[in-house]
Amino acid sequence: MPSPEELARVESLIASIPDYPEPGVLFRDITPLLADAAALRVAIDAMIEPFAGTFDVVAGVEARGFLLAGAVAVAAGVGLVPIRKAGRLPRPAASVAYSLEYGNATIEIHDDMPDGTRVLLVDDVLATGGTLRAGQELIATVGCVLAGTSVLMELEALGGRAIAGDVHAVYRV
Repeated sequence: MPSPEELARVESLIASIPDYPEPGVLFRDITPLLADAAALRVAIDAMIEPFAGTFDVVAGVEARGFLLAGAVAVAAGVGLVPIRKAGRLPRPAASVAYSLEYGNATIEIHDDMPDGTRVLLVDDVLATGGTLRAGQELIATVGCVLAGTSVLMELEALGGRAIAGDVHAVYRV
């Protein structure tokens, strides 16, 4: 488990950008964190820790979730399954439409995993919960078992936990 000092350093690398992508939104930019190998490793270890040994594959939600999910999968020694926006997979097996903080969207997944595969769902942020809830539904739809949901940060004021359920967040802001 990363130390409190290591976690504080990771958090300090997450930039807050006011009024992006629209006025009134405080965007959390993780690109400075992604550029720092040591801090990224600390973040990835913290995302994996509660689920170590309980999953067979990592599913990452497009787009920033891919970045973290790929690192989580490599660190855990398992494969990666992309959850993509509608129309971007060549052979989608299942799709779910949902609401998010800026509108509506649909995400899709392939059906390449054996029934019962244990999946850790990873994304960068838990905001309103719609994206994570849709990802959880997709995993179940293709016959897999949700081992857990892990995010780098949770924006508590948006109440996403009420929609997405039990989510491990390294940071709550």
